[in-house]
Amino acid sequence: MLRISSYINAVEMGKLDTVLAELYGEKDIPLQKQRYLFLLRRMEKWAGDDLTLMVSAPGRTELGGNHTDHNKGVVLAAGVSFDCLAVAMPTGGNVVRVRSEGFPDVIEVDLTELEPREGEEGTPAALIRGVADGFVQAGYTIEGFDACISGEVPVGAGLSSSAAFEVCIGRIFNELFNDGTVSRVELARIGRRAENLHFGKPCGFMDQLACAVQGVLSIDFKDEQNPKVTEVDVDFESFGYQLCVVDTGGDHADLTPEYAAIPEEMCSAARVLGQETARGLTMELVLEKAAEIRRLAGGRGLLRLIHFIEESERAQLQADVLRHGDIHKFLRLVNASGDSSWKLLQNCISLKHANEQPITVALTLTERFLEGRGAWRIQGGGFAGTIQAYVPSEMFESYTAYMETVFGSGSVVPLRIRKSGNEVILPKGTEA
Repeated sequence: MLRISSYINAVEMGKLDTVLAELYGEKDIPLQKQRYLFLLRRMEKWAGDDLTLMVSAPGRTELGGNHTDHNKGVVLAAGVSFDCLAVAMPTGGNVVRVRSEGFPDVIEVDLTELEPREGEEGTPAALIRGVADGFVQAGYTIEGFDACISGEVPVGAGLSSSAAFEVCIGRIFNELFNDGTVSRVELARIGRRAENLHFGKPCGFMDQLACAVQGVLSIDFKDEQNPKVTEVDVDFESFGYQLCVVDTGGDHADLTPEYAAIPEEMCSAARVLGQETARGLTMELVLEKAAEIRRLAGGRGLLRLIHFIEESERAQLQADVLRHGDIHKFLRLVNASGDSSWKLLQNCISLKHANEQPITVALTLTERFLEGRGAWRIQGGGFAGTIQAYVPSEMFESYTAYMETVFGSGSVVPLRIRKSGNEVILPKGTEA
């Protein structure tokens, strides 16, 4: 750890520039230096010039495997440069106090009371309490700390701001009180438990894993407790494409039942064939038993099961073709994924808001604008939120201008893949 004054000096003297370039890109160094200095000075004003820890956890984007993680399938995902950045100091007590951008009051959590609290669902306090509870349940040490947090991951943009926050809090507990011994996969597991049990949101394991491990990742959830994670080295910009998401402005607030119905219906269809989850079922068997599945699990359950089988195979194939540098086949697979989500998974339209259809509008306009170039698909949970697009670099400015006439200024968000490393922020050559 360094004193806050040492961190401030490192930022001002350019000693963190190499780290900032790796995390955010060269052109964003000036902006990030301002952000870091603001956060450090805010912490210094609050807690004084003491030894402090600085950690970062990125948001994530799903590249393939839409709704496959919860049925032990395969996913392709990546950490992105938008992050949750924290400056933290141990206090020696049993209270966590967090000042976070967007929340005027200090968030306080008593570490002697870690049971899920009624009425706390959906709040940052629930996530902090849930992560602390997960550490205790796993046999790790927790103590109180003060932290200032800057969250750059856009809320509602499908980049998993809550997962980034969970991993960030987990990194603080890990580095301050457990000597960094908690693995990235374990941090992700603790974060997922916090989101499910304390925050009250059903989710698979992909979000937290991508935020914790970073880079482009092929994740196989066959063994859900110990998923197989392999990194895929790829730079989309080198192929002439800008990866981005488009925030369509849809609200997830009342969509949890529609989201939760997807894994429920997949599992219901799988149980017709004698399995608790869809993993391992073949298309041949599903087609052979289609009438029975439709009768017992419904037509939508059948379609969602077909989506799972094909999408899981497709996500694995996406990773394989990226390793071989075949960007054109990869983009064809991206479009096939999007087509399957629309037709089979059916998470592009919310039945509660069937007249609005922001996702399908964004997909349709993108398809017409790009005229067969690049690729586009829904990403994440669906029903509202964001689509993902791979736009030829020379078209990105005009694409952004066009889509923002429909969805508003700032709705098109360019993404930069964040490579593994720099979880703890230190000047190069400095020991933690």
